[in-house]
Amino acid sequence: MSTVAAPAVTIVLPPKIMAGHPATLAVLGVDGKLAPGVAVNLSDGQSVTTDRTGRAAFNAPASGEYLLAKASGTSAAALIDPAIGASVSQGITVPGIVSVRDRFWICGGGLRGDADANSVKINGQLALVLAASPECLAALPGPDAKPGPASISVAAPGVQWSASTTLVSLEFEAPRAALLPEQKGRFLLRVIGSDQKLRIVVQNQTPNVMRFLRGDVQELVTKGGPQNTAELRVQAVRSGDYSFHARPLSSPDAQTAERFLRAAQVIAPAELQSDVKALAERLKRHPRDTRKLRSELARILRHATAGDFRTLVDAARAAL
Repeated sequence: MSTVAAPAVTIVLPPKIMAGHPATLAVLGVDGKLAPGVAVNLSDGQSVTTDRTGRAAFNAPASGEYLLAKASGTSAAALIDPAIGASVSQGITVPGIVSVRDRFWICGGGLRGDADANSVKINGQLALVLAASPECLAALPGPDAKPGPASISVAAPGVQWSASTTLVSLEFEAPRAALLPEQKGRFLLRVIGSDQKLRIVVQNQTPNVMRFLRGDVQELVTKGGPQNTAELRVQAVRSGDYSFHARPLSSPDAQTAERFLRAAQVIAPAELQSDVKALAERLKRHPRDTRKLRSELARILRHATAGDFRTLVDAARAAL
């Protein structure tokens, strides 16, 4: 089994960029804040450095299937779409559930690759546009965002869109008594802002302190209703501070995931090529069977070393 060290930074790259057009990426530090002065190398030979806002502008390659961005031991991938004009969509798509603390994707036509040329508001309050392309924006709710129903408005030169979503806050409740090393227990994940049953991905950011009993990345389903919770089983490893990160799962994008897998298949290790090809075929034939496919991708990632192949498979899983 392969182990991959926790990255020093996170690169926020639009999942889709338009060939030959401007785009913006962002880099977040381990504290989750935008990180200025970080050099990012792009797979087409470009090198950019984040400015004081933690973002960097670049031009998408004129050809190719995908672009990789690398910095400080981590990487991200974007699909390259052909240039087909400024606006081909009659609206935007946003996730039905958005965390008040997490970035989310807005995709549609008429957007701008210059992040500052797009305006995103949630219930009338400005959100921060982290990354952008003519096809997708990454936005972060403002500090005053409150859980509950929300309206989103998006404006770019010549276009204005609106959509609805639900903002949620995801809170962890620890056992009443602190767990001793080797002791098992349960954390409660509580959803504030929605009584729907939600699929939540939880990532363990400190596995050397607190271990998840079912893997360090888990998918939970909340029970819905006024007390909308899910349980997370853990085991203490040693005393110390621990950190978990939870985010709601968006509606799966099977087509995007399949494209990332087709790209990954080309560079896959020989022993994994047939598995990746089979998963891409399953996605094409059964695009709704996403839960099983995510489990299969997680299995592949457990055996994949850090590198371009892992980045592409990770991007496929994120799309699901």
